Amino acid sequence: MISENVKQRARELVSEMTVEEKCSQLRYDSPSIERLGIPAYNWWNEGLHGLARAGTATMFPQAIAVAATFDEELTRLMAEVIGKEARAKYNASSKKSDRDIYKGLTIWSPNINIFRDPRWGRGHETYGEDPYLTSVMGCAYVKGLQGKGEYMTASACAKHFAVHSGPENLRHEFDATCTEKELFETYLYAFKKLVESDVSGVMGAYNRVMGEPSCASKKLMDILKNEWGYDGYFVSDCWAIQDFHLHHKVTSNFVESAALALKTGCDVNCGCSYAYVLQAYNEGLVTIEDIDRSVTKLFEIRIALGMFDKTELDDIPYTVIDCKEHNQLSKKIAEKSMVLLKNDGILPFNKDKIKTLAVIGCSADNIDSLKGNYYGTASGYTTFLQGIKNKCGEDIRVLYSEGCHIMKDRCEGLAMPDDRISEAVITAEYSDAVVICVGLDEHIEGEEGDQGNEYASGDKTSLLLPESQRRLIKAVLDTGKPTVVVISAGSSVVTGDDRENALICAWYSGPHGGTALADILFGDVSPSGKLPVTFYKDTDSLPEFTDYSMKNRTYRYLEDDSNVLYPFGFGLTYSEFTSELISVEKTEKGRVARVKATNIGEYDSDEVIQLYVSSKDENAPLNPWLCGFKRINLKKGGSGVFEIEIPEDILAIYDEKGKTYFADDYEFYAGFGQKK
Repeated sequence: MISENVKQRARELVSEMTVEEKCSQLRYDSPSIERLGIPAYNWWNEGLHGLARAGTATMFPQAIAVAATFDEELTRLMAEVIGKEARAKYNASSKKSDRDIYKGLTIWSPNINIFRDPRWGRGHETYGEDPYLTSVMGCAYVKGLQGKGEYMTASACAKHFAVHSGPENLRHEFDATCTEKELFETYLYAFKKLVESDVSGVMGAYNRVMGEPSCASKKLMDILKNEWGYDGYFVSDCWAIQDFHLHHKVTSNFVESAALALKTGCDVNCGCSYAYVLQAYNEGLVTIEDIDRSVTKLFEIRIALGMFDKTELDDIPYTVIDCKEHNQLSKKIAEKSMVLLKNDGILPFNKDKIKTLAVIGCSADNIDSLKGNYYGTASGYTTFLQGIKNKCGEDIRVLYSEGCHIMKDRCEGLAMPDDRISEAVITAEYSDAVVICVGLDEHIEGEEGDQGNEYASGDKTSLLLPESQRRLIKAVLDTGKPTVVVISAGSSVVTGDDRENALICAWYSGPHGGTALADILFGDVSPSGKLPVTFYKDTDSLPEFTDYSMKNRTYRYLEDDSNVLYPFGFGLTYSEFTSELISVEKTEKGRVARVKATNIGEYDSDEVIQLYVSSKDENAPLNPWLCGFKRINLKKGGSGVFEIEIPEDILAIYDEKGKTYFADDYEFYAGFGQKK
């Protein structure tokens, strides 16, 4: 929470400003007020999986991959790095009077929307489909980024508030509707938990929610500020306020839109609409109290970041950016995020039995397959091909073929269709084993407006890989060679052919993805990632994309699992584990489970203990839901008893009005995935 001293300082500073100066500070690109010693400041910065869009920084695996680690501490450490690098960049840039976009301390991350539909292009920015997992990872991000000191290292921002997850091509005009139960149980749960963790920023969404624009929703603002006691700043999504009159048709022009947003509680505008706040004031549409409230809040944040003081954070040197330790953490997250979905025993590869290895596919030597979106610039990238070649050294000959274009029917413009498939087949035939690297990138699944989105403004119209890749996979599998398929994607995808010997979901694994993959393929690291989303066979039985009801949505409310390819929480290791739920006891903060886990396999390995709870109450989720988890490591033959905290509120049952109560009966299950 913001201290009273900081609030008083902000009030005093704002009291010295003219009304024109106050209005200027409501823009995301706030100009300087030299007479008061206030430098220019740009509020817009990104740090989803590393400091983004301002040059070199440590890049981490995409957020969905971080979620797949099921590791709260790793997430906190990642965010701590992002905060330090943001501060280092800010310190150095400010000394050069460079106060440009993406160089400030207000990081507009994390994205804690619920990935309710696998077609949503921005789903890979989130922590998946489960509210509890999302809340744990999101809170860890906030704590790591903001730090524990007198001043925040950087400011985190929970987005997009709320009920927001596509379709991308309708987001500027769409009205998302759901029941009160669905609102509080699913869409708002993580936001509430981040507010409790003192997140200092919240960003509104583009769409309407139950008829009101998200960035000017009296209902949502009342929940956020009055029910939850939120004490940070509120920012619009970028150019969302102009949607009020251009698309939502709830106002008539920029002046009315700016007035509606400001009066409802939106403090800063990412976009151009707040250039009209002064006109709105002159026309009597907003009061000086409305303006003062928001300007004061914004300066509370800047003061809490130490922008007007000499602090220890000023001494964080530029050299921490992209340092060895930070990159080691990125590689570690990549290792722990990759999910082994299938393995008939082909993995790990035995170097003594492979003399020639084929590496094939459009994602094999493609750095876009490592990035995701909202990324910074890594100082180097190890693609899957390069990582495998580094691992094989002189011991194994590596043959490479691109195989196909990621989405076009040919690699060379003047060539015939499928111009690289024969090369891929020849490469496979000359090899003892094959690794096919396929998948998507941000230009296929991403945000509306991202360059080159080929499908529905970044959303997917199908779960199938592009046809060019499916033809490649079939041709290579037809050779009969032992084959591992590696998928780079941020969501549920289907290869169209299930004859592979092993299948790995590598996500968008960051600049060290190739090294991490090679370590897994050759057994230096046992895979241990878990799916934070359900992988479906197709979209035919899914609800209509615009339907925000939770009926038949996500594993918690799935009515029929016949369309499930791989379930939420699923992921294999090279070893084998057993689990035993010893006890679940009540505590002051909730409950604590004691679980015995034993590694009965042949490999040292991480695993993720997952706790699920169910209730027969009529308002409980249809299926057991995640209520706790812990990543563990056991040597082969090793055993241990682990305590896992279960917060009381994850056991709450929501009635149709969104009110909570507790059931008379709960049944707990502990394992390494969902209960069969």
